[in-house]
Amino acid sequence: MLELRDIFKTYDNQPLLRGISFSVAEGETVCLLGASGSGKSTLLRMIAGLESPERGRILFNGLDLAQTPTHLRDFGLVFQDYGLFPHLNIFDNIAFGLKMRNLSASEIPLRVAALLKKVNLTGFEQRKVTDLSGGEQQRVALARALAPQPKLLMFDEPLGALDRTLKESLLHELRSILHETKIPAIYVTHDQDEAFAIADRILLLHEGEIVREGTPAEVWSNPGSAWAARFLDAGNIVEGEMQNAEYGMQNVVTEFGVFSIKCSHKHSAGEKVSLLVRQSGEGEEIKLKVEDVLFNREQFQVKANGLTFQMKEAPAVGQIIKIKVEVKCLT
Repeated sequence: MLELRDIFKTYDNQPLLRGISFSVAEGETVCLLGASGSGKSTLLRMIAGLESPERGRILFNGLDLAQTPTHLRDFGLVFQDYGLFPHLNIFDNIAFGLKMRNLSASEIPLRVAALLKKVNLTGFEQRKVTDLSGGEQQRVALARALAPQPKLLMFDEPLGALDRTLKESLLHELRSILHETKIPAIYVTHDQDEAFAIADRILLLHEGEIVREGTPAEVWSNPGSAWAARFLDAGNIVEGEMQNAEYGMQNVVTEFGVFSIKCSHKHSAGEKVSLLVRQSGEGEEIKLKVEDVLFNREQFQVKANGLTFQMKEAPAVGQIIKIKVEVKCLT
C-alpha cells in the first residue's frame, strides 16, 4: 500500500502542497483531480522519486521511500506525450524494461506478446512508433509500463492529447486492465469526465489541499463546497441568506424563493450561504422564465433566470416553466 503523510512543498516561495495525506490500497485506482497548478503532477514526481517533499513522508508497504532512488522503486509511469523511443519498434519499446531487468531471451517475447494482446495490438511487434495513431501509441506506452509488473502505476494526464471518442474507449479499456491486473494506480487529470470514468476514489485538489475525497458517486452527489460544485459542473450554484432554523430545518432566502434545507454546517441568521440546486423528480418547485434553449444529446439544455437544466422537450423562449429541484447546502 502507498501512503503519503502530511506532504508540504513550495514553489517560487508560494505554498504548492499543504499537508497532503492519502493512501492507495492494493488494486485501487485513485484519481487526483484538479485544475492546472493544483500540485497533482508534483505529487506524482515525488512518489516517483523525481522530487522530494520539503516535509512529510512517502511510504510503500510501510517502507519510507526517502532513500530509495527512482529506478529501485519499481513504479510505472505513463505520460500524456507517450514517452516512447522513436528509434525502436513496438516490440523493443515494450521489451526495454524487461531487458534492463535481465529477463531471459525466451521469456521476453512471451511477455511482450501477452501485453500486446492485453492492449489489443497483437501483430504490431515490428511496426514503427511513428506509424501509429495517438491512441495506439498510448496503448504501447501502457504495455511498456505494465511489462516489468510494477508495484504501482502512475498516469499523468495520459489521454489529454486524444479526441473525445477515442478517450472514452481507452478509459474503459484501461479500467478493465487495471481491475484485471490489480495493480494499484494513481491517475492525474484536470478532466472530471475522465476522473469519474476511471477512479475507484477521487481526491479533489484545490490550492494545495484535498478539499473533497470519496467515490465518484459520493463526490458527485455531495461536492461539499461551492468551488468543488463549480469545478465539477455539478449543478446550479445559488447564493442565499440564512433566515432561521425550525424543527431541524434551516430556511434560506434566495431570489428564487425560500428553501427549507437540512445542513450539517453551523450557520447563524443573516449569514450568506451557497446552495447547490439540481433538477429532481421530487422536491420544491420554482418558476422560471426561459431565456435560451440548446439541443444537447437527446435532451435540451434550458437556461432560465440564469439557471441551467436538462429537459426532454424544448420549451419556448420567454415561456414560464415550473421545475422541481433538490437543494443542498455548500460550504
